[in-house]
Amino acid sequence: MAPPDTRTQLLDAAEHLFADRGYRGTSIRAVTDRAGANLAAVGYHFGSKAELLAAVARRVIEPINAAQVAALDRLLARDPDPSVAELVEAFAGPLFDRMPAGDESGARTSRLIVTILSDPAEEVRSWTGPAEATVRDRYLTAFGRALPGLSLDELWFRMRGMLAVTAVDRVEVYQRRAPSEESPAAAEAARRYAITFLAAAMSAPPTPG
Repeated sequence: MAPPDTRTQLLDAAEHLFADRGYRGTSIRAVTDRAGANLAAVGYHFGSKAELLAAVARRVIEPINAAQVAALDRLLARDPDPSVAELVEAFAGPLFDRMPAGDESGARTSRLIVTILSDPAEEVRSWTGPAEATVRDRYLTAFGRALPGLSLDELWFRMRGMLAVTAVDRVEVYQRRAPSEESPAAAEAARRYAITFLAAAMSAPPTPG
């Protein structure tokens, strides 16, 4: 098998570092040192540190988004008005699939999502594009039909909460268990617990204005 090209090595290195240190705590030199590349490589392949972060985030998030869209399509094909719990399963299920607790790569994805949600750097909040907006808007529309009493702002706040709760749970489980310790039955139970909790959170009454 051929070794990864320089661009892929930079993405791999940056994913590890952004997940562990955040955006501001990661220097271009640290990325190139880890990737075994020269200092100019980030500028050549990505243009800037911010664009490198965007490429890392999209590489991690796009498969999750694709799975979320596919799950929503299947759900709406069966029932044009699915329940909140079914929508939560469609939205959050791919997060569990892509972030298995016993897998270091899954834990790194979880940490990167936590970084994206919590890092105060403006560059971390501005990487999204039309593809991410489409997924967000489709789920906002579906949840809006199921929860007509909630404003779009509160719906989006709760959807971000689903991302955060799932990502933090996956990181925490990985850190307290040996990599092979979580059995399939335990993993499925954790998924069920999360879906039940998140569906209840999404279904809570609107916040008084």
